[in-house]
Amino acid sequence: MSDTKTLYTASVHVVGAREGSARSSDGRLDIKLSTPGGPGAGTNPEQLFAAGWSACFQGAMAIAARSKGVTLPAELAIDAEVELREGDDGYSLAARLKVHVPGVEPETARQIIEAAHRTCPYSKAIKGNIDALVSLV
Repeated sequence: MSDTKTLYTASVHVVGAREGSARSSDGRLDIKLSTPGGPGAGTNPEQLFAAGWSACFQGAMAIAARSKGVTLPAELAIDAEVELREGDDGYSLAARLKVHVPGVEPETARQIIEAAHRTCPYSKAIKGNIDALVSLV
């Protein structure tokens, strides 16, 4: 039996697939969805994944930096890219995080990024499942 405990459960109701809407049980998320590149005014699952992974990754970086006694700059930023691909085996995703850590020595920043990539729940979820790259820029 696992000794993990649930810290939070996100509950979202989606109707209409990529041309529909999504609303969280607490009402904090209430968005229209649109197909990537389509005429709709909503966001899409790829953008939501990019935002979720990069935000989670910054949190994991903060934990890793704290353990090393490093203060991350307020200007820390991540540019996330999530690709929707189609191949012989159907649809798939690929994702990249380009991490900007101004004012931190590159080797220290790389160590923090590597630690965050090992501990971030999103990074763990996609490990070995999609093409993913995290880099310091």
